[in-house]
Amino acid sequence: MTDPAPRTFEQRKQDTLARLEKDVDAWIATAGDEGPYLVPLSYLWDGATVLLATPARSATGRNLDASQQVRLGIGATRDVVLVEGVSETIEVADLPTEVGDAFAAHTGFEPRTLRGYRFFRVTPQRIQAWREVDELAGRDLMRDGTWLA
Repeated sequence: MTDPAPRTFEQRKQDTLARLEKDVDAWIATAGDEGPYLVPLSYLWDGATVLLATPARSATGRNLDASQQVRLGIGATRDVVLVEGVSETIEVADLPTEVGDAFAAHTGFEPRTLRGYRFFRVTPQRIQAWREVDELAGRDLMRDGTWLA
């Protein structure tokens, strides 16, 4: 159970930024010719974008290459952050070493050593966060890539 009073916008934004920075895993939803696809992946938040890694030939990799549209779900259903964004494909050889090192340190996973992996940088276009029904009305924190406050 969460606090009885809904959080202010500023508190919700601070909590969301802390969760993006601290959490390691998210549910990644994409869609393509084979329909919708949902998979858990580790990620790194750099303060503005989310970095993911997955095999290029996986359904997620193919969908991200084809549409560049993605939705991430972070946290439990009673304290959720949803991120809708646009992805950019980054080949392992093109990823700056310091970014790859930060990803590996944060996630405990080193995709640069695995064959067939690609990175995908997601730029958020919409971010929503809420705990309970009393926070649904103010759940939008970002729209069109811009924080609302």
